[in-house]
Amino acid sequence: MRSGLIMEGGGMTGVFTAGVIDVLMRNNIKFDGAIGVSAGGIFGSNIKSGQIGRAIRFNKKYCQDPRYCSVRSFLFTGDIFGADFCYRQLTYELDPFDHKEFENDPMEFWCAATELETGKAVYHRCRNGLLEDITWLRASASVPVLSRRVEIYDKSYLDGGITDSIPIRFFEKQGYTHNVIILTKPYGYQMRPANYMFWAKLWYQKKYPLFLGAIRHRHIIYNRTMDYIKQKERAGEVVVVRPSHQCEAGLIEHDPALLQKTYNDGVRQCELALDKIKKLLSET
Repeated sequence: MRSGLIMEGGGMTGVFTAGVIDVLMRNNIKFDGAIGVSAGGIFGSNIKSGQIGRAIRFNKKYCQDPRYCSVRSFLFTGDIFGADFCYRQLTYELDPFDHKEFENDPMEFWCAATELETGKAVYHRCRNGLLEDITWLRASASVPVLSRRVEIYDKSYLDGGITDSIPIRFFEKQGYTHNVIILTKPYGYQMRPANYMFWAKLWYQKKYPLFLGAIRHRHIIYNRTMDYIKQKERAGEVVVVRPSHQCEAGLIEHDPALLQKTYNDGVRQCELALDKIKKLLSET
């Protein structure tokens, strides 16, 4: 029996996840493995590198910087979240990611991306936090239409949330039987069909029809996964940490105060769930 941590994406609402993992780190709560999708991978990777406070720090500091996230970045680079700024300057220079600690920590860390040619989820185990892992994390967090596709070994990838927003079934197949799940949506949330299908068709219909199909059916898969999680939660088989209400911070957020508010809710909800988390993990 192994313990796992599963982290949903959600753009800059992922600072909720940052608040949760900071509480977990402060309480020295360890997992055998973790998996993050999109922002859940980007911000969640700090639990393996042991960097308490890093995710909320750089989000608040750079959220108004057009190099980080802006329409200007999209127009000039093709990425709403500037790839060079986020995955080179920020990661290696401005607020360095501790890849050595990431590599030395024994916890497995995975991320999920979507392969454009097949329209299916692909799972990558990040081992050292260096360029290949950072590229996979970038692919996992690259929003369709608003991001360039990410090329890895002659294949193209985008947002892992399109095909597996909350990869609990994948983690269960890897042998993770006792899982804590961090969601960025409140209880009862139901995803609706994508509201950008017109643009998705323009971008992907001709070359990547299977990926377009994945976008079209995303809400169905997501809602089924949420139903599965609710069943396991009622049975006491998982612990879910979720926002107390709809996060005010959005996919793209330029207000540091809203980011802090969302982070604080993550801290608060994790503190409320600590006893349940410790009890679940004590059974492994």
